[in-house]
Amino acid sequence: MVSTEDFDYVLPEELIAQTPMTERAASRMLVMDSKTGALEDKVFYDVIDELNPGDAVVMNNTRVLPARLYGVKPIRVVMKKCCC
Repeated sequence: MVSTEDFDYVLPEELIAQTPMTERAASRMLVMDSKTGALEDKVFYDVIDELNPGDAVVMNNTRVLPARLYGVKPIRVVMKKCCC
């Protein structure tokens, strides 16, 4: 079963894009070989090399709204008896 903890990872602040690239095709993509699990760093311009006959390509032209949601995460406190 998948849980939200499966998606927890450390992402350094300096690796988070703040603005889109001027030339979108120059964006980076990470390609994984499904048979070996090998990872390869590529640019999006090369995405056509990763497609096979019969693959479906879905285009998404949605925009991101300039909005922010603030929330509060409840704190869980576990108390244990001391057996000294």
